[in-house]
Amino acid sequence: MVSCFGLNSALSVTVMYLLLLTAVDAAEQVTTCDLNSRQVHHMNCGQGVIKVEKALYGRSAAKVCAEGTSQKMLSNTQCARPDTLDKVKMSCDGKQSCELFLEDFRKPDPCAGTSKYLQTEFVCMPAVIVVACEMSLAHLYCGFDHVIQVYGADYGRRDENVCAYKRQPQRTKNKECLHPTDIVAKRCNGKSSCSISASNRVFGDPCPGTYKYLEVAYTCTYPVQSHISLS
Repeated sequence: MVSCFGLNSALSVTVMYLLLLTAVDAAEQVTTCDLNSRQVHHMNCGQGVIKVEKALYGRSAAKVCAEGTSQKMLSNTQCARPDTLDKVKMSCDGKQSCELFLEDFRKPDPCAGTSKYLQTEFVCMPAVIVVACEMSLAHLYCGFDHVIQVYGADYGRRDENVCAYKRQPQRTKNKECLHPTDIVAKRCNGKSSCSISASNRVFGDPCPGTYKYLEVAYTCTYPVQSHISLS
């Protein structure tokens, strides 16, 4: 006999999963021309969190970011920094908004003498967002017949008002403490529930003297079924 609690939990998680499936927006594309100054590439989800699908730093088309640029600097359309997608996903997946400085992609230069740009494609995924203050536990839960899939996690501080209760102002004023991490995904993906400590012991200390918090964005999915051949 299935208990009312178990049935209600399974039903609520299933409803949430169906809502997640139907609420994904179409992919958005953002392009920022690299003009050899402090250019900032910005991605934003009004609702949900960023899931990066494609990313290019270099040049794949002659007509993109071409105004005022010589043909010689536009002719190489096979220019791409190979680690761009991994770098962008690590920084931006699971966040509602994300800013990237193009100067962080310039070295090593993938194609000297070519005018470059950063171009990303991303979708906004509905997600459960959990925040755990330093020295507390983050609890991720999906319940019956569903498992956790982490979009992204960051241990640090991006907002002086989060986890600031009864904290000294000098310990919460640093909003540039960014430390994206895949530790939560490695520990929690594929489980129906998971707890992880928001602590320097687990994640290291990205900004000594700052009171930090762990922010995790995740969804609940059906587990991948393995098919075993009996023949």
